[in-house]
Amino acid sequence: MQQNNRAQFATRLGVVAVTVGSAVGLGNIWRFPYEAGVNGGGAFLLLNLFFVFVIGVPVMCAEFVIGRHTGSNVRSAFRRLAPGSAWSLVGYIGITASILILSFYSVVAGWTMEYIYRSLTDFCGIRSATALHDRFDTFASSNWRPVMWTLLFLLCNYAILARGVEKGIEKVSNILMPLLFIILIAFCINSLFMPDAGKGLSFLFRPDFSQLTPKSVLSAMGQAFFSLSLGLGCLITYASYFSRRTPLMKTAFLTASLDSFVAIMAGVIIFPAVFTYGKEPAAGPKLVFEVLPAIFAEMPLGALWSTLFFLLLFLASLTSTISMSEISIACMCDDLGMKRRNATRLNIGIAMAFGTLCALSFGCLGGVRVFGMTLFNLFDYVSSNVLLPLGGMLISIFAGWRLNHAVLKGELDATSRGGRIFLRILIFCMRYVAPPCILIVFLAGIGVL
Repeated sequence: MQQNNRAQFATRLGVVAVTVGSAVGLGNIWRFPYEAGVNGGGAFLLLNLFFVFVIGVPVMCAEFVIGRHTGSNVRSAFRRLAPGSAWSLVGYIGITASILILSFYSVVAGWTMEYIYRSLTDFCGIRSATALHDRFDTFASSNWRPVMWTLLFLLCNYAILARGVEKGIEKVSNILMPLLFIILIAFCINSLFMPDAGKGLSFLFRPDFSQLTPKSVLSAMGQAFFSLSLGLGCLITYASYFSRRTPLMKTAFLTASLDSFVAIMAGVIIFPAVFTYGKEPAAGPKLVFEVLPAIFAEMPLGALWSTLFFLLLFLASLTSTISMSEISIACMCDDLGMKRRNATRLNIGIAMAFGTLCALSFGCLGGVRVFGMTLFNLFDYVSSNVLLPLGGMLISIFAGWRLNHAVLKGELDATSRGGRIFLRILIFCMRYVAPPCILIVFLAGIGVL
């Protein structure tokens, strides 16, 4: 059913690089450490890994199957598989969510660029928590610097996306992902030689289940779902570029494993430093932009490590936003017949307009409220709490209950005895495990639970 004239990723390495790049982002390097910090460390890690493989991998396989079998973008894929039905709404959910996320996510990515610049040019070793908070708050509330970095970050996206699937997305991912892992490994080695590395590693790897609460379980489910970029349709879009030789089940397990490995490496980087320099592991979202700069200020070669860390965040952000943009670009090229460069310009132009509004919501537009939220928080809330879990739940239900099992079996290459066993487990999780778990995340996100 796949279109023969559709662009394809050229190599197996390229497939792994782009799918892992899509999954690895701020959710791994920023969100995971602070979620683990406020939820007890090792126990949260185990819960998160459990949910990655019982929720994340089945939904990822579902997206891979839908994308490669149809050879279509997220909108057309459901129209091909369920013509004349309301299932095509799943595609529109993904497109809307991708635009909203790209808009506010690019603002945060712009912050990482500001901190790269400051690490290189103005690393003055500020150690006071109050001073670091004031410094970040002054920058974020500025009316031009956050906008400048947001637009520059989106221009980086354009430069990659306009070159196409193989020469742009795949080629750049083959460079950025190894570079990202090299920086991660360098940081891990440095952290392991810190005086209180043992305390940090014990916090991360020694489970203390007495620290777990119902909220911790919800956080672990949400982290597993969001860190893999599920529910958007970007994996459907990327899978439409897979060749028939790409083993979907193995690719899903490898992507989930590497994504989790990056999150664990982020913990190995951060928690030894936090304990060595007497900081609070439960610092929450401010961990990256306020707590870590204080740690870098006390470290030997602090400016170098600060630059590398925020470069790491920038690379992770870039590989994620490329996949978000490709969702809309593929739809515009396939369904509207637009040339790729024009589609890329339109996509990035929309993101620039919305991204500017989100960046200014910390400054001159801070008083503009919709349902009591700033525009940045509104975009974050609607996409993360409503559209993503809704899309992921519907994709899982569609693959588990609506899609022909022969399609699942054929696409997942479940011909061996072991393959058939895994297929049964995957289908069971698609039907009975993932949907109710994602529903719980959805209800918690909108405040019902």
